[in-house]
Amino acid sequence: MKTITIEGQLRTEMGKKATRQLRSQELVPGVIYGGAREVNFAAPAKAFKPIVYTSEFMQAEIKIEGQTYVCILKDLQFEKVTDELLHLDFLELVGDKKVVATLPLHLTGVPAGVKAGGKLVTKMKSVKVKALPNDLREAIYVDITNLELNGNVRIEDVKVENMEILNSPRIPIASVVLTRQLKQEENKDEKKK
Repeated sequence: MKTITIEGQLRTEMGKKATRQLRSQELVPGVIYGGAREVNFAAPAKAFKPIVYTSEFMQAEIKIEGQTYVCILKDLQFEKVTDELLHLDFLELVGDKKVVATLPLHLTGVPAGVKAGGKLVTKMKSVKVKALPNDLREAIYVDITNLELNGNVRIEDVKVENMEILNSPRIPIASVVLTRQLKQEENKDEKKK
């Protein structure tokens, strides 16, 4: 799994005034939850870019005053008008403690329904899972080569070892639908009969 390193500094002062001062120095406040204690820190805004502006799932090693915390991104906030990064929440990965994470879905293979002239429609790009930190991975791969015309791949069809998928099992991930051209050809065939 990809890991990025973020060098941060411990936050001693809290509140709006301290936060504004941090942001004026181009630092973004963050919090690390889930470990032995809650850690408030700040780091340069550009240090967060690789983990914020990506669809990939990755770990962050946050180094604060000689201590390293291995975490995953849990939540983030942007300024509504300027789209500036305001705050980040991280979840510390502790060996025997299960965590909830959102992993991207990667569809592999060319569906049989697409080869027959259908169109692939992706309905989900990620799933929520519950797993131990060592069982987390960059993505969940779903083979869709056997997907027929008008067929669906649902959450219940995804089998992943050592992970519990928290999304509803009946939700479709991807489907192959008839294209306009195929529908027209079917209608012509029916009219000929």
